[in-house]
Amino acid sequence: MKAIMSEHTRREFIRATAAAAGASFAFNSVPRSAASPRPTAVPMPTQRSKALMALFALKYPIFEAPHGARNTTPELAIAVSKAGAMGALALTHHTPDSARDAVSKVRSATKGAFFINYILAFPFADGAASLQAALDAGAPIVQFSWGLPPKEAISAIRAAGAKLGMQVTSRESAKAALDLGADYLVCQGTEAGGHVQATRGLYEALPKVLEEAKQKPVIASGGIGNGDGIRKALLAGASGAMLGTRFVATIESNGHSAYKQAMLAAHAQDIALTICFQDGWPATHRALRNRTFVLWDAAGCPPPGKRPGEGESIATTPDGSKVLRYDYRSPYRGMEGAVTECALYAGLSVDFVKDLPAAGELVERFWQECVAAHNITAGTAPRFPKRSKDGRIRR
Repeated sequence: MKAIMSEHTRREFIRATAAAAGASFAFNSVPRSAASPRPTAVPMPTQRSKALMALFALKYPIFEAPHGARNTTPELAIAVSKAGAMGALALTHHTPDSARDAVSKVRSATKGAFFINYILAFPFADGAASLQAALDAGAPIVQFSWGLPPKEAISAIRAAGAKLGMQVTSRESAKAALDLGADYLVCQGTEAGGHVQATRGLYEALPKVLEEAKQKPVIASGGIGNGDGIRKALLAGASGAMLGTRFVATIESNGHSAYKQAMLAAHAQDIALTICFQDGWPATHRALRNRTFVLWDAAGCPPPGKRPGEGESIATTPDGSKVLRYDYRSPYRGMEGAVTECALYAGLSVDFVKDLPAAGELVERFWQECVAAHNITAGTAPRFPKRSKDGRIRR
């Protein structure tokens, strides 16, 4: 988990990010004479976010995260895109036909921006055909996470005239992505929900990624759940903010209703960074501490083959297939059984899930909150989230 910065380090960090954004901040602890000029307020949106919005024809510098192939449906991407933000389609496990259909559905419903995403932790042999079908259908932006795409994929993206984005977590991974020609980067922090590629907190990783990216847009991701979180990301130098957990809890999300209700009732202290739900994808992830997690944790977090309840069917999918305990799939509409014992992915931003609105309404709310918070604090240094060792936000 990320370390809490000292006050001196925090000030140096704020000064550096302020310089990158072309603005200056005042520090409450530094006395200022009556004759001293007031600090220059940073405009909202910032110059960096304005450039991002121009690049992708966005109304707001807000991105929907590609949070699971069964949750990021065309309906959710359409709603986010129509509201002026960046919609997302997770296509990792899609066939060429289903990828083509999903992209075509979004393209026919909105002229707004959206991207498709592929997770490279899975073999890309099948994904290559899906990618080409999606590009043929008019996918305008392709994003990759958990690895670097093969050169053949990049060539296909360029041939189609599409933009390329990559998720990164460090200066080194940012450089590798930029060397392959990434048009923008997504900097993920460990605060994120779902499968966590990052090993550092967002505000530890972000300055280094920004330094490497120079003028290329960087989207902040992890633990952002409201407008004030977006404001902090933009003032830290990010061009935009990506939100996943909060978009699961919307009307258009395909997440199971019981999953959404569990998120409504949860707080950050109810979240675990774990490897509990590793069957199908053995990677670190953030999820709610549900009954499956409690059983496994109480048994001492044993490895596969020694876990309590292993092999037990806890739910069924709409097509009747079984979902076993410790399966990595999160519950979605049409699943039946003990769905709240499945993987309920959520980030530390779950504290901000208070209702289940329409996604378009949520986008508008985010920006209203962002501007309102900025107007209140204009001319003061941004206060970055402080977290205790267990990841909880320190109020």
